[in-house]
Amino acid sequence: MSASIKSHPVSTAPNLREIAALFDIRADFVHGFPYGSGHINDTYCASFDQAGLTPIRYILQRINTNVFRTPVQLMENISRVTRHSLERLIEAEHPEARRRTLTCIPAHDGKAYAVDDFGGYWRVYPFIERATGHDEIQNNEQAFQAAKAFGNFQKLAAGLGGERLHETIPGFHDTPQRLEALKAAIGADPLGRAAGLEAEIDFVLSRAADCSRITDLITAGVIPERVTHNDTKLNNVLLDDETSEGVCVIDLDTTMPGSALYDFGDMVRTATPSTREDGTDLSKLDLRMDRFEALVGGYLSAARSFLNAAEVENLAFSGKLLTLECGIRFLTDFLLGDVYFKIKRPEHNLDRCRNQFAFVSAIEKRLPEMEDVVAAHTG
Repeated sequence: MSASIKSHPVSTAPNLREIAALFDIRADFVHGFPYGSGHINDTYCASFDQAGLTPIRYILQRINTNVFRTPVQLMENISRVTRHSLERLIEAEHPEARRRTLTCIPAHDGKAYAVDDFGGYWRVYPFIERATGHDEIQNNEQAFQAAKAFGNFQKLAAGLGGERLHETIPGFHDTPQRLEALKAAIGADPLGRAAGLEAEIDFVLSRAADCSRITDLITAGVIPERVTHNDTKLNNVLLDDETSEGVCVIDLDTTMPGSALYDFGDMVRTATPSTREDGTDLSKLDLRMDRFEALVGGYLSAARSFLNAAEVENLAFSGKLLTLECGIRFLTDFLLGDVYFKIKRPEHNLDRCRNQFAFVSAIEKRLPEMEDVVAAHTG
């Protein structure tokens, strides 16, 4: 049985009662409101009365199909990974199994999504209570807990059987492909911006061999392909309001095949710099070793049991690679006229690029020290 609704265009507020009626939510809708700080999907929190009990809450989310153009495949990925994770948690008799992973509430046709009358794709998750997402890391304990949560996410997904997950964003962390895109942008130079960027271009080209290191290891079978999150920022982990423990990894839109190193490397890129990624005073930019050690400790406390030797050996390097890749993407976008990343000033992407490259240099100086930290946690 499927409810018939008339929703609203993406530009206006939807009728959440009618959206909720598309899903097998066995409770009565009370009210809903916009929720969270995300900038891509439209997210709402809705309360329901379940047979007179204390109201229960769900997250209703409209997928941004301008960004995620294959929503059916995306939801197939999310549904498979979350269902497998829940099964593993239940098998392990985890006392909070349904709080430790997102769960897709099915639509009345059994699918993990529903489509409104305007073609909008919606999904529903139970609200994870007593846990909060944080936009910025405030201390090393948060870094430890976030890294542990992402390690646990990979661990739960490690045994996923069946067909390979859909690659919903092809080549997302294919650094050699990103390098080729930069070379093409330099050659085309549609806005004449390449002049004066010799230092930035030379910085990348002198590290071309680094770009293919992980992809070559995957191709050779030395590093396995795994189910990875691919957006490992702190705000994609809910931390327990009382204990600060990492409870649940969220925002699974980029979950697809990849390398565990991509997830860890992006944690290093986003959590360990001493300044923001668009900061322009590069003299203040350095890698926080205390923060790096917290990431290593948290991540390996969960992931050490399934990582192979080659993955462990490249953990420190992965931070350099993901930072270099991001800098390449910022530089490419600047050359093409700022068509992908949103900017707040004319040379915003160039500032970001220079910041990332400066951080690459900082990592290079610290790399032996970083490798020692990894060794101390694995020896």
